[in-house]
Amino acid sequence: MAEPGPSRLLILILVVIALVGAGVGAWGVHYYLEPKGAPSILTVQLGDNATVNYIGSFGSGAELGRTFDTSIFSVYQNNVTYPKSLEFGLSHSGDPANYTPLPTHIGGSGQYTIGNLTFGTTVTGFWQGLIGMTGNSTRYIVIPSDLGYGPLNPTCTQTQPLAFEVPVYASMTPSEFSATYPGVDPLIGTTFNDPVYGWSDLVLNVNTTAIVVDHLPTLGQTTLSGGWNITVTAISTSQISVLNLLTPSNYGRVLGTFATSQTCNGQPQAHFLVSGVNLAQGTYTTNWNSEVTGQTLVFRVTIVDVFKG
Repeated sequence: MAEPGPSRLLILILVVIALVGAGVGAWGVHYYLEPKGAPSILTVQLGDNATVNYIGSFGSGAELGRTFDTSIFSVYQNNVTYPKSLEFGLSHSGDPANYTPLPTHIGGSGQYTIGNLTFGTTVTGFWQGLIGMTGNSTRYIVIPSDLGYGPLNPTCTQTQPLAFEVPVYASMTPSEFSATYPGVDPLIGTTFNDPVYGWSDLVLNVNTTAIVVDHLPTLGQTTLSGGWNITVTAISTSQISVLNLLTPSNYGRVLGTFATSQTCNGQPQAHFLVSGVNLAQGTYTTNWNSEVTGQTLVFRVTIVDVFKG
């Protein structure tokens, strides 16, 4: 006897289920494979605002190729691929929160607030180089000094002799003593380390109008002064002869520190660069312009987001 087959109702139900399932499957494939319209691409134009990640390096000068600024924490951490400039450490810290895309206004001056971001202006060459870029695109921008931080201010440079003299005895008023040797008690017999020359000093005499300091280096003594080594070449009863141990190889490799802050373009400067050494003339030149002044700069920029103006 033949086995009983499925009822006509069951067959009908199975056919309906198969057809519905096939229809759903076909609709699903059509949905995921249907060509989509191209997403709207915002292009940076004059008057817009954009957030930008960047790596700034020198395109000229003694620090050619060195990184002087970045918005990217991994670049800050990597000194092998991105060797840093002399002044980099003066304005950068190891806090990752300080490394975020730069909110940049494209054009003119002023500030523009969108949400919790304030978009400010940058040097002209930077924002001009962003025009025409789209979100998530990257390019290199080469900025000459006239579109960057301008030419060097010659009043912020000075040429000095490599060899110089320091008096054995220095007399000064109490206020001058306090300014020259902060934190040192003006008591007869007090010895301390000279903050400029690195050798030992002695408070020799004190009265209400003057304090006498006796400089006590030894012949041939080499100390660190201002950012490089100096050596004592001769000592007489009244003078100490000193030589700055600088060579042309130090050009662009030494960041010096002023004993007293200087001013450049209206801004106080505590540091300077050794911008030249001339052994034939026995001189060296210091420059307390910012290190980016007068230089061609190269920026690798990536647009993170664009906000239409």
